[in-house]
Amino acid sequence: MNDQFDDELENTNNEDEEDFAKLLESYDEGMNEEIQVGDKIKGKIIEIGMDSVFINTGTKVDGVVEKKELLNDDGEFPYAKGDVLDLYVVHSSESEIRLSKSLSGDSGEQALYDAQKNKIPVDGKVTEICKGGFRVEIMKKSAFCPLSQMDLKFVTKPEDFVGNTYRFMISRIEENGRNIVVSRRNFMEMDLKDARNQFLSDLAVDIILEGHIIKLMDFGAFVELFPGIEGMIHISELSWSRIDHPKEVVKEGELVKVKVIKVEKQDSKNKLKIALSLKQAGGDPWDTAIEKFAIGDMIKGRVTRCLDFGAFVELAPGTEGLVHISEMSYTKRVNKAQDVVSPGDMVSVLIKEIDPAKKRISLSIKDAEGDPWIDVKDKYPAGKTVTGKVERRETFGLFVILEPGITGLLHKSKISKAYDASGIDKLKSGDEIHVQVEEVNMKDRRITLVPADASDVEDWQSYKADASSSQTGSLGEKLQQAFRNKEKSK
Repeated sequence: MNDQFDDELENTNNEDEEDFAKLLESYDEGMNEEIQVGDKIKGKIIEIGMDSVFINTGTKVDGVVEKKELLNDDGEFPYAKGDVLDLYVVHSSESEIRLSKSLSGDSGEQALYDAQKNKIPVDGKVTEICKGGFRVEIMKKSAFCPLSQMDLKFVTKPEDFVGNTYRFMISRIEENGRNIVVSRRNFMEMDLKDARNQFLSDLAVDIILEGHIIKLMDFGAFVELFPGIEGMIHISELSWSRIDHPKEVVKEGELVKVKVIKVEKQDSKNKLKIALSLKQAGGDPWDTAIEKFAIGDMIKGRVTRCLDFGAFVELAPGTEGLVHISEMSYTKRVNKAQDVVSPGDMVSVLIKEIDPAKKRISLSIKDAEGDPWIDVKDKYPAGKTVTGKVERRETFGLFVILEPGITGLLHKSKISKAYDASGIDKLKSGDEIHVQVEEVNMKDRRITLVPADASDVEDWQSYKADASSSQTGSLGEKLQQAFRNKEKSK
């Protein structure tokens, strides 16, 4: 009986030892025993005290950071339990891990050497500009920061840094701490390393990014997408419209949205060539053309190109239409587009046809100005006498301009009926002529003309015929009667 009890007790003890071993093993899992002074860690706040904040360091020993180090510019503590902070290990032992955002204050000369050796950032206040760089006060000691080491980009206004406090890395300590060289650039590069790697890993064609225009060239604009990472927008990708220089679209310092259109490694260099597009970031304007424009719309546009067969007119950035020469004027004959418009001209056009699939819009300038033939029948009824100008002479007669866009034909067979036919034969282009409307053909847009004095000649010839056959009445009476008849017919 006792032997059985002893066996059960031994089994129980063995199970307890196994459970404890598993518990200890699970506790040790994920513990980072390799933490060292100078390491940058991510730690979660586990407790907030009066003067200290306790951090889960991922090891068996929790870390502690002074609460005053974490205050913001307004002197407030902006964090809560559970927040994750980026901190540096400034001291590590079996019983204590001290953390810090950087070294500052009067930490002693040895702290400077420790910061240099372990690559721990230090706080420093820029006190003045000196030859080649800046004077920086670090732990109550004077240090020098070269101009090229103050920022990731070229410093154009050194005075903007004076009076400000930044974090620096100690590059060199000489003469027992009397000669200290620091670099803010090195700290920024180290601080941004992880973020930059993440940015580059996420970088891909077709994504939309934001960046600042940092430089304009004749061929395009350079954009800073991330500190130290730039891309270029070629001039052809700045706007859907044709431009002569990037300054027509963007300016230095402007924040823009861009689309990544190409990413490739440069030959023999560990750098990326990033091609960007400003115009594509907003989408293709032809995708919404059918919503913006409709057949029959009257709109103003800018002439972008002139060819012999017509002119291209920009209705909106990236959306152009064509005005064929046949649609340029009702009032004159057009042989080439340059006879009517020039690049840069603002013109009114009427939309006649839209084909979004083929990205084509047909336009008309003459319809926008109005068709002069609309009320021709009312303005020029048969029998009306008007004054026109000879446009040109043909073998079959004269073309006479009655008003811009309205031309009639005076056939040679009609000219012979004129009182002064020989005078009409001598007329040249531009000379005035009195004519009478004989017929208006609206369907074919033709007006037939006769000389204004043709009816007088016919009346005179009719009178002569009557006079020769009449035996009574005087010549004067016959002539008066002829004119009376004419007046009655009017």
